Amino acid sequence: MAARQATAKWEGTLKEGNGTMHLRQGGWEGPYTFSSRFEEGEGTNPEELIAAAHAGCFSMAAAGDLGRAGIDVERVETRATVDLRMVDGKPTITKVTLTTEVTAPGGDEAKIREAVEGAKDGCPVSRALAAVDEIALELTINT
Repeated sequence: MAARQATAKWEGTLKEGNGTMHLRQGGWEGPYTFSSRFEEGEGTNPEELIAAAHAGCFSMAAAGDLGRAGIDVERVETRATVDLRMVDGKPTITKVTLTTEVTAPGGDEAKIREAVEGAKDGCPVSRALAAVDEIALELTINT
């Protein structure tokens, strides 16, 4: 398997400085600041990128697990929400919520739910986030 890379540069002090994150050979580049991370300022932040990675990884894993369960899946769409809270005076990711919609015409809802729950626990990003207190799944099934 391939190693994946991203880079980040920060210039200046924590609160007044700014940075840029770059993904894969110019595939995406975006600014980030103290305000975009800990307040509601313009730009992105590392937690938003974790959410994107988790949503993408989980959607693929769910499609794979559904296929292995014999379920013809038409679409898996996921929104990941990463909660960043202060814990013992340190910013900490405390929860990730995967809000997912599965469209699998004619699929058995119990089998779909079982496969998607397995994907939640088994996708590489979920496993990398094992230190997070809770990874919740809110699932809507369209059959």
